[in-house]
Amino acid sequence: MARPPSAHGLLGSLEEFLAHSAVERGLSPRTIEAYGRDLRRFVAHLSEAEVERPGDVQREHLTGFAIALEGQGLGARSRARALVATRRWLRYLGVLGRLDAETDDALIRPRFDRPLPRILRPDETLALIGATDPSTPLGARDRAMLEVLYGAGLRVSELIALPLGGVQRRAGLLRVRGKGAKERIVPIGTPALEALDDYLEHGRPALAAATATPCEAVFLSRRGRAMTRQNFFLRLRGIARRAGVPSDRVSPHVLRHAFATDLLEGGADLRAVQSMLGHADLSTTQIYTHVSRRRLRSTVEEKHPRGGRRGGRA
Repeated sequence: MARPPSAHGLLGSLEEFLAHSAVERGLSPRTIEAYGRDLRRFVAHLSEAEVERPGDVQREHLTGFAIALEGQGLGARSRARALVATRRWLRYLGVLGRLDAETDDALIRPRFDRPLPRILRPDETLALIGATDPSTPLGARDRAMLEVLYGAGLRVSELIALPLGGVQRRAGLLRVRGKGAKERIVPIGTPALEALDDYLEHGRPALAAATATPCEAVFLSRRGRAMTRQNFFLRLRGIARRAGVPSDRVSPHVLRHAFATDLLEGGADLRAVQSMLGHADLSTTQIYTHVSRRRLRSTVEEKHPRGGRRGGRA
């Protein structure tokens, strides 16, 4: 019968870290699964070097692992993800005194170009909203979902999971549960509140009547159940076609991007946008400043007489 891994051995420490990440840090099951996959790859690399305990890890093992990842043909993003997981595990072990806290400094961080998110122009976003029909329960729901996505910058998972108790209508706030089960308060503007009020008063009761089983989700399907991301994605594609916006450029996350970019172009503080988006790291939010500058530069080039694309006057 195989013995369980020692708590202070590599596999035992790995399982302990994954449990800590799930329980104490509240990371999602998908993230824990990715961590486990990447870290077991690192453990296999250490085993080949005959390293059995965390305290035996040396700098050359870490640099060798980074080089091995590249040799396995992994893309830059996959390598970066594996190295991030490894750094976090080693730092955890350093805090417990099982590893030199400086050891993880030897990790190579691969450089890669981070793709800019796709965005919509403000007129395209308004065209999407205008292509819904709020006179019907489904149309009122669709308009409210679009307005909340664009007006609050929610993730689609946060939107479909939004409970009735999370809507603070008088205060103009939403109480959202995001990644890692972290809760945040997000303000929404008047258009989104009005669309939400109309849906909650007229559209939702009609949809809720389709089933005798109560549902606490704000946004319901025609069967009275909570909307799914797949259902909303299909509805959004149909709305895009009616609005004359290429459907391959439209997704729930693109509306979240539009929210962030339009806020920054309007002069919003980067930290405030970070808080509203629920980003743990400011660098994640900073990508939108690049998008904003790119879009402003494109506007100058297209609209200004001396912008370069239209040709200047003599």
